[in-house]
Amino acid sequence: MIILVLNSGSSSLKYQMFESSTEEILAKGLAERISLKEGGKIKHESARGGKSEVVVDMPDHEIAMDHVFRLLTHPENGAIKDISEISAIGHRVVHGGEKFVQSVLVTDEMIKEVDRLSVLAPLHNPPNLKGIRACRRLMPGVPQVAVFDTAFHATMPEHAYIYALPFSYYTEYGVRRYGFHGTSHRFVVEQAQQILEKQGYDPARTRIVTCHLGNGCSMAAIAGGKVVDTTMGMTPAEGLVMGTRSGDIDPAILFYLARELNAGPTDLDSIINKKSGLLGITGSSSDMRDVEQLAAGGNHRAELALSIFCYRVKKYVGSYAAAMGGLDGLVFTGGIGENSCEVRSRVCRDMEFLGLQLCEEKNRTMRGPADISADSARGRILLVPTNEEKMIARETAQVVSQIRIAQAS
Repeated sequence: MIILVLNSGSSSLKYQMFESSTEEILAKGLAERISLKEGGKIKHESARGGKSEVVVDMPDHEIAMDHVFRLLTHPENGAIKDISEISAIGHRVVHGGEKFVQSVLVTDEMIKEVDRLSVLAPLHNPPNLKGIRACRRLMPGVPQVAVFDTAFHATMPEHAYIYALPFSYYTEYGVRRYGFHGTSHRFVVEQAQQILEKQGYDPARTRIVTCHLGNGCSMAAIAGGKVVDTTMGMTPAEGLVMGTRSGDIDPAILFYLARELNAGPTDLDSIINKKSGLLGITGSSSDMRDVEQLAAGGNHRAELALSIFCYRVKKYVGSYAAAMGGLDGLVFTGGIGENSCEVRSRVCRDMEFLGLQLCEEKNRTMRGPADISADSARGRILLVPTNEEKMIARETAQVVSQIRIAQAS
């Protein structure tokens, strides 16, 4: 079964094509500057034809998808002869609310509900739907599956997801913790469980904290494969320090800034989501690579940003270990988690009381998936590269297969 996986942004379209039986990547690429006046570009790579780059105007996602299909079927740089070879399309959808706690087939009713949930994810759900609608028009007979970022976190108990606000805000307006990056957390915890099982751990009893650290950052406490808590909340702004997001702050700060800066809701949203985090502290960069380089050169604000970032991760490791009654594994993933040995080292320092001890040589030299713990440590520190697209392809294949089995019976 050939599965096309799509991640649609407001002006971008990321895609990967898989052969589901082997999980081989047949092609992948990124369409950028969709709906902008000029400068549209698609970077395409296939297992058969290598890399190519196409400059083309893309006024909307449907035209962008049409160009992607042309690249996928290109005689030299493509991966298939005809788009009819695509068995199903899997879409990343950021917010599924309480309605969608697992991946589902795309239907008219599902689209209406995801559109309604756009009030909770105004920057993400609308562009996700653009990709879905474009594919439905171009390939109306091909099954499409929505895979939700929030779904994996649906196992959280009430005491973890309810905020201490008037309860009617939850029942009437859906104000609660939902969590995000769920597809990534699910992928890496499954990989981590496999590693730990080989070392004698029981997957049904493992207590794991996953750290997805990138431009956006989140952590999850996962007991026996099920999420019991996560750092992001109703929106992705809660929790850890991120590239441009503040993470946890005193909510009254926003009222204070509103008065002092004469700022409205849009201004405050921009402050906590686009002007804060590493960028806000350093004043120069949201990229951890730049921050580490500046800190190594003696820049005080860069060192402060790095320290705050790692301290916040460390605090959540401790709180989640307490919530689960112990810790068997700590997993690092995402662009920072996978590539920054400095961040991993700082986070894991003085964690012996939790049974965690990093092997610094392994930390500097090994690439994931790998166990980078000291051999004598009771708990394990794991480095696991994430692959959200592969997880979406798996979910898509499973949903389509289940539907076919049901239809056959």
